[in-house]
Amino acid sequence: MKNLVQVLRKHTMQIVLVLALLFFTLMTQGKMLSPANMSALIAQNAYVFILATGMLMCMLTGGNIDLSVGSAVCLLDVLGGIMMVRVGLPVPVAMLLMLVCGLIIGSVLGYVIAYLNIPPWIATLAGYLAFRGWGTALLGNATIGGIPDGFLNLFNGTVPDIFGVEGFNVTCFAAGIIVCLVYTFIEIRTRATKLKKGYEADTLTSVVVRCVIICVVVLFYTYKLALSQGIPMNLVWVMLVVLVYNFITSKTTIGRYFYTIGGNVEATRLSGIDTKRIYFLAYLNMQFLTVIAAWMTLARQTSAAGSNGTNFEMDAISACVVGGVSAYGGSGTVFGMVVGATLIGVINMGMNLMGIDANWQKVVKGLVLLAAVVFEILNNKDKTKA
Repeated sequence: MKNLVQVLRKHTMQIVLVLALLFFTLMTQGKMLSPANMSALIAQNAYVFILATGMLMCMLTGGNIDLSVGSAVCLLDVLGGIMMVRVGLPVPVAMLLMLVCGLIIGSVLGYVIAYLNIPPWIATLAGYLAFRGWGTALLGNATIGGIPDGFLNLFNGTVPDIFGVEGFNVTCFAAGIIVCLVYTFIEIRTRATKLKKGYEADTLTSVVVRCVIICVVVLFYTYKLALSQGIPMNLVWVMLVVLVYNFITSKTTIGRYFYTIGGNVEATRLSGIDTKRIYFLAYLNMQFLTVIAAWMTLARQTSAAGSNGTNFEMDAISACVVGGVSAYGGSGTVFGMVVGATLIGVINMGMNLMGIDANWQKVVKGLVLLAAVVFEILNNKDKTKA
């Protein structure tokens, strides 16, 4: 019984995600699981996964956040629209300049936070106010359309089906099968390696059950995408970012530093680690990922407008907190963040399909966020007592 309780606690958000998906499927009479909506789920929420990955790195350093990312997306989209449409720069050059602008923003924020000791919420709140105002001023209350097709296809297109079967994207489903095989191989090899070195490892039954569940989910999702338009390009970008940052946080020394700073910054400093450099890198990295989110948003909206990026920072923070990232720093995983971002996306889409008023949607998401924080606090108390 005790082991069952521990398993339920460990996988609480995954269980909530499944229940939410089932609930909205019933309430929408199956529309939630239609191929078009399964494709739209990632297309509409790709920016959440990207920004939440960067927000995770910031929060690991002690619960710090970046309030400027939504406004930075607006400013970068405006600059990109001006360069591509009004100036007529080639798409690669405009993208490179957008990246340079984003890194400059990240360097400035990182410097004032890490080396001038300005509290992160104050420094990024200044960016929240300034960047959107700057972007809107450059637009002159207009919008910039006519974004080149090459750019749109790169971030809002789909991966071509090399088999060319009408009505079913074989390439998409084949990719799902490959993902399942690779994941299963990695899980089994990881367990075997731990046993060989004498480390504690999950039981074979646990590994098999986990692999089966993950593979069923992956195959179901890729099957639905195959019935729609295939693999969205924004899904490719999301997967690339998630895999790279999962490796960084779990397998690299610099990734471990983010966790140790969140656990005890003074002890980390005394151990010889340059904590100021880690803070700087956290906010530089946040703006690097904001550039990717800005590319996606510009392609999704097909125009640069003053409303681009509205409330993006709130969605990213919510995805992290709901996904189990500690509001106090030092704990959280990329996989947990992905679960949180997916849950936020399911709630958004489900309520939209049900026709729920936008104001009540905000109430529901606020309650979900509060419930996640309360759960974290109560869970930590129980661990302390144990």
